[in-house]
Amino acid sequence: MEHKAAPSLRTVLSLPVIVAALGYFVDIYDLVLFSIVRVPSLKSLGLSGKDLIDNGVFLLNMQMTGMLLGGITWGVLGDRKGRLKIMFGSIFLYSIANIANGMVSTLSEYAVLRFIAGVGLAGELGAGITLVSEVLHRNIRGYGTMLVASVGVTGAILANIIAGAYDWRNAFYIGGALGLVLLIARISVAESGMFRAMEERRGLSRGNMLALFTDRRRFLRYLNSILIGVPIWFVVGILITFSPEFARVLGTSAPVSAGNAVMYCYLGLVFGDLTSGLLSQALQSRKKVVFLYMFLTIAGVTVYFLQGSRSPAFFYGVCLALGFAGGYWAIFVTVAAEQFGTNLRATVATTVPNFVRGMVVPITLLFQFFRRSIGIEASALAVGVICLTAGFVALASLEETFHKDLDYFEEFL
Repeated sequence: MEHKAAPSLRTVLSLPVIVAALGYFVDIYDLVLFSIVRVPSLKSLGLSGKDLIDNGVFLLNMQMTGMLLGGITWGVLGDRKGRLKIMFGSIFLYSIANIANGMVSTLSEYAVLRFIAGVGLAGELGAGITLVSEVLHRNIRGYGTMLVASVGVTGAILANIIAGAYDWRNAFYIGGALGLVLLIARISVAESGMFRAMEERRGLSRGNMLALFTDRRRFLRYLNSILIGVPIWFVVGILITFSPEFARVLGTSAPVSAGNAVMYCYLGLVFGDLTSGLLSQALQSRKKVVFLYMFLTIAGVTVYFLQGSRSPAFFYGVCLALGFAGGYWAIFVTVAAEQFGTNLRATVATTVPNFVRGMVVPITLLFQFFRRSIGIEASALAVGVICLTAGFVALASLEETFHKDLDYFEEFL
């Protein structure tokens, strides 16, 4: 049994938590940077007009494919080889890919490197949340995961600033350099005691991805852990990504920038993650807070579509509010990690957020399908109802995990 220090602020600010938070910061920087520099980078490769959209979508899909495959790979390795090794390997891979992205001269090179970067980006959050959940006392581990997510999403704000101040190639170089510098700090971080104890047990199955699908109750826990995060990416993937189109339909008094909408949404996510984490600790409940933030999402979506011919500033304010309502990302990943035993925890915590990100593909396809017959507003609302309903049903089915002791193993038949 691993000994955990008594709950204290000093414990929350321990090196594993700080390193995990900074790692996720660089992770989000790179994830958002590509969306920001997509147009200038493709123009410098000689593309223009419709090719900017078509090839931008192609590159984004390559990145998302890499993240889906990487999520599975890093998750399994996290339970078999250790949380720290995965954190080290993932950030090394996407840091090198970042630097190489700044050197591309053809679209095919860009595509390969976005795929590699996606694979690297997939491992950071799950491994970090797993490590933090296992090294902190159960009464304060929510503070640790809150810190990881809150610091992490500010990487999106830095990406917007850097992309505006530097050439797109230099912006990629800076991201890669930040990651490599962070690797030095990881040298002093110790592995989770729970994982070390698990290594000593012979014959214990670790990182068995198939086990998530061979037992009905275990599969439902896994599926429900994914579904509670889907409303967040409905907001980001539809309402924020297509904000210029929605602004025109809603009658906003001036054009709206997708880049600014993303920045304000992520700024809201920072405060949302901080507030939801603190509220979770105060209420000693994960589920109550996720329920509350889903209701806030409903309120935010309602205001989004009823705002009418307001100013862009008002529109960005709504994006900020929607980001705040989606600020249960840290709790969502923490809930997933806490649902499973030590021998499956990294697999779940790493794959779940990446499958949620991957849900953007069916969400956007469904949005496009509805849009042809009922229009852009009604189609977005229809997809939103589906996503939020699935999220509420899934959350109701999951157990409360705030006080759960994580030092146990999943038993496979």
